[in-house]
Amino acid sequence: MAHLQCLPPSVEPRVSDHIDQIVTMIKQIIDNGCAYVVSGDVYFSVDNFPEYGKLSGRKLDDNRAGERVAVDDRKKNPADFALWKAAKDGEPWWDSPWGPGRPGWHIECSAMSAQYLGNSFDIHGGGEDLIFPHHENEIAQSRAACCDSSINYWVHNGFVNVNGQKMSKSLGNFITIRKVIELYHPLALRMFLLGTHYRSPINYTVEQLNVASDRLYYTYQTLRDCEESTQQDQSSSGGSLPFTTTHCIEKLHEDFETSMSDDLHTSVALAAISEPLKVMNDLLHTRKGKKQEKRLESLAVLEEKVRMVLSVLGLMPSSYHEALQQLREKALRRAGVTEEQVLQKIEERTAARKAKQFGRSDEIRDELAALGVALMDGPDGTAWRPSVPASEQPVAAKSSK
Repeated sequence: MAHLQCLPPSVEPRVSDHIDQIVTMIKQIIDNGCAYVVSGDVYFSVDNFPEYGKLSGRKLDDNRAGERVAVDDRKKNPADFALWKAAKDGEPWWDSPWGPGRPGWHIECSAMSAQYLGNSFDIHGGGEDLIFPHHENEIAQSRAACCDSSINYWVHNGFVNVNGQKMSKSLGNFITIRKVIELYHPLALRMFLLGTHYRSPINYTVEQLNVASDRLYYTYQTLRDCEESTQQDQSSSGGSLPFTTTHCIEKLHEDFETSMSDDLHTSVALAAISEPLKVMNDLLHTRKGKKQEKRLESLAVLEEKVRMVLSVLGLMPSSYHEALQQLREKALRRAGVTEEQVLQKIEERTAARKAKQFGRSDEIRDELAALGVALMDGPDGTAWRPSVPASEQPVAAKSSK
């Protein structure tokens, strides 16, 4: 999580440290007439909570007995769920007014949330598979314990698919973050994840990760070039910036704010930096751009605004230079070559071109392109950068549309 630049939680509570709070909440639910005790078990009575099903939109008639758990004849309604379970041999247990036992699977979340966030708070998250019964039960027991309990926003994320199949251990297609970042920069994975709206399913493929990695490299390279250019001349001639610059900045601000306000639509927010990056590259590298009035001032402001977007999205590296170097190292690892071998190929290609062996020159370029290494010829010689492997270029082109 730290590698992905996810901010650490303020509190990571453990259920075993909050048994007292759980027992107290169950007592409140019983006192308010929404739970009953049966042989050391405590069950929530859904019939006594008319709002049950409000989050998921399910009706009690939709909950067929025995579909999720074994039917318990002691329940008043098959949909009633356990708040406290009587102890069984070999299981951990704690003392309670109803005898030794352990909390049910849902009550712990309500009790710990109330302990640290209060009875009402802004955001409650989880996978879409938790909407029913887990989150539905959380709402019921929390409101049964405290009628003022409320959540302003329920945030449910979609599932991760791998090559079109749901990721699961049973299918053997389970991939860990640690495994992914052996070959890819952690922020490339973050960019890939942010490229899909959190409520939508996301399809993990190596091809899509290569596209995200390439996009990240292009972004950081542009910003680094911009930073280096503006550092050379810190002077300002005063006056307003060109219309093309101000319009680009205003549109970035508007698109970013609108997309993030629209249920955190990160994929649209990411797309919003495409035009500013293009304008920056024009100012940096094209003949027309280099002649533009207030070029350096425009670059400085554009870099600042793009940096702001990246910071909010958690994509801002500690150093452009360091991040670019790490992206290059990961690309070489994926390609199975060293930088020395790439430089040898570049020398071989340069010699072939001098000897007018253009067929061999093209072969070397294609060999490296197939590995995800792109060659760039310039006035100072040939350099290389990571790229999407040549065989995946059609996928990359399709993804960018």
